[in-house]
Amino acid sequence: MDRALAPAINTRRKRRRWLLGLGLLLGLVAVVLAARALLKPTISREELLTASVETGDVEAALTAAGTVIPGREAVITSPIQSTIRRVALAVGTRVQPGQTIVELDKDQAALSLAKLDDEQLRNQNKNSQLQLTLEGSLNDLRSQEQVQRVKVSSLQSALRDEQQLLKIGGGTPEAVRQAELNLAVAKLEAERLVRQIRTQQKSNAADVRELGYTVSMQQRSIKELADKLQQADISSQQPGVLTWVNDNLGSTVQAGDPLARVADLSSYRVRATISDAYADQLHEGDPVVLRANGTDLRGSISSISPAVDKGVVTFYAQLDDNHNAALRANLRADVFVITKSHRNTLRVKNGPFYHGGQEQAVFVLKDEKLTRRTVRLGDSNFDYVQVVSGLRAGEEVVVSDMKDHEDTPELRVKE
Repeated sequence: MDRALAPAINTRRKRRRWLLGLGLLLGLVAVVLAARALLKPTISREELLTASVETGDVEAALTAAGTVIPGREAVITSPIQSTIRRVALAVGTRVQPGQTIVELDKDQAALSLAKLDDEQLRNQNKNSQLQLTLEGSLNDLRSQEQVQRVKVSSLQSALRDEQQLLKIGGGTPEAVRQAELNLAVAKLEAERLVRQIRTQQKSNAADVRELGYTVSMQQRSIKELADKLQQADISSQQPGVLTWVNDNLGSTVQAGDPLARVADLSSYRVRATISDAYADQLHEGDPVVLRANGTDLRGSISSISPAVDKGVVTFYAQLDDNHNAALRANLRADVFVITKSHRNTLRVKNGPFYHGGQEQAVFVLKDEKLTRRTVRLGDSNFDYVQVVSGLRAGEEVVVSDMKDHEDTPELRVKE
């Protein structure tokens, strides 16, 4: 028959079952924890670009495309219609005042000048002939006026004789009235001749002046063409460097066509373009920063073009250090127009993480773990973004693009 087990044996069996259950429970917990660890999102450290939050200045800026141009550049144009005969200097040559750069064919202009000289001689001869003709006409009128004065004197004597005869009874009143009428008519004719002489004198003076104007204009044309002929050997009026020259030998150029450019490379300025969407934010005197070959140079906007060309606005800027060694003619560089400045504010380096909005999510790196955090960002420039809230100085922030993990609250960083 069966016997009852001893209490000690039952106790050991119960303890063994409890230990087995506890072991199974701990194993299950370990499996769950291991699974969670295996399933937790991770990212390679090599994929991350981070930057520390620091205190400094942030200058909000608009980015424009700039080109460094000489501070002064003279455009030399053709004074006459001609053809290019010879190019004396090559681009890049240092030019002195009066040094010939381009020679033009002057034969056609010389023929035109000779023709003008001949026309001027003919005008001068016409002037002499006109003066003789006008003087002859005036002399005829003066002679007629002298004859008329003599006639008036004769008629005055005749009138006195008729009046004397009438007094002594040898004449008639009709004869006296006829003598008076003849005298009055003669006086009127004399006055008419005097007025005609005055009119003729004025007319003569006007005709002489008119021809004189023609002679003067012709003389100016002669002088102008002669000066242009002297300038046909194209030269610069200022020292500098030849930056461009029309070297198409034999090509025809019109008066006013550019032939060469001479620049003073001792100083530079900036020509920049920006979208017309920002036109209202540009003002003369606004500070700018030119970034050329890793060097930042400050200056200010000197002028803004009032016209919009193909959706862009052009403006010019003067540099404080306009002869810096980093500057070169036609060098392309970024131009930042400063619109607002923040001093001693929290900032973090700009990067692909910045979406341009005031509030956005960023990832903060700590203890090899990335934690998503919503922060408020402010103004920005090419280098930095202002931190308004949500971050502290010294924290490390991912500044690379994290759009593939924007819904992930936490990431493990693996080496």
